[in-house]
Amino acid sequence: MTQLSYPDTRAQVSATEWQQRVDLAAAFRLADHYRWTDQIYTHFTAKVPGTSQFLINPYGVLFDEVTASCLVTVDLDGKVILDPTGMGINPAGFLIHSCVHRARPDFLCVLHTHTASGLAVAAQKRGLLNLTQHAMRFHNRIGYHDYEGIALESAEQERLVRDLGSHKAMILRNHGLLAAGTTIRDAFEQLYYLERACEAQVRALGGGVEVIECDPELAEKVARVLDRPGRSAYDTDWPALLRWLDRTDATYRN
Repeated sequence: MTQLSYPDTRAQVSATEWQQRVDLAAAFRLADHYRWTDQIYTHFTAKVPGTSQFLINPYGVLFDEVTASCLVTVDLDGKVILDPTGMGINPAGFLIHSCVHRARPDFLCVLHTHTASGLAVAAQKRGLLNLTQHAMRFHNRIGYHDYEGIALESAEQERLVRDLGSHKAMILRNHGLLAAGTTIRDAFEQLYYLERACEAQVRALGGGVEVIECDPELAEKVARVLDRPGRSAYDTDWPALLRWLDRTDATYRN
């Protein structure tokens, strides 16, 4: 398999940026494993530590090809700082991610997908339902943004930020899912459980029998437990995922 590896990239960036590149490349490979891809048309981004710049996938690279060295560095105004592949970036991807990074400097990472289950729930009028424990972690903790067409008009950015509000997750109606976090691991956790919740909802509603929708009080109880600080998973799940990647294909680190 041809690898998009650019040895000169590591020499051009700081050690902290390189580690960020490795972790973001890992997120792409994990997303490929979980089948969250849509060819070259969705994006994961992460801020370059200590700057307002962020990393984004080149426009023309599949998720299973992404490496630490191929990621593009861009600033909030769209100026490309470093593009090892020369492929540039997707304008729609930049529009969505840049406005979140600009408005929420506390968010280090923003992930966006167009999965079958995510699209299905995004097309359902009531959105995410309290059908599963995975869904209940988002009770009163998810935003909704109405579809405005392909995201190419800068005026939409204000509404994207407004609809995300204080949340880490958002359903873009008729479009897909978005998750963000204070670390790459944090954003990945949000997206993982949002994707799983959507998949379960689609299967449950398609089963042809009456479903059990939990009441808001119970959903809030579940969400608070999963929100609590100091959960051991914060320190243990991401390293476990990286160990799995290293056993299966460590080229994301290149």
